Amino acid sequence: MDVDKAIALISAAGIELTDRRRTDADDGWSLSFSNGAELQISDAGKVKVSGKGAETIARLLDLPAKLRHRASRVRSRPHSDGS
Repeated sequence: MDVDKAIALISAAGIELTDRRRTDADDGWSLSFSNGAELQISDAGKVKVSGKGAETIARLLDLPAKLRHRASRVRSRPHSDGS
């Protein structure tokens, strides 16, 4: 996925880009948006979306259902007894 195209699609929906930077490994882009979502796009084109507004971003970018499910999944923490 092209970074500039993703930004244009998301911005057109009224969601402001708040931060754009290279990843720590310098192998892609990390984008933050005003709705709380963070989008990572690798130079190879792999996409990860996370954060509060992830489902909206996934829908706007027409990401596969597998990524949409990941975007909205909340991980539960183990109970204090380890279960």
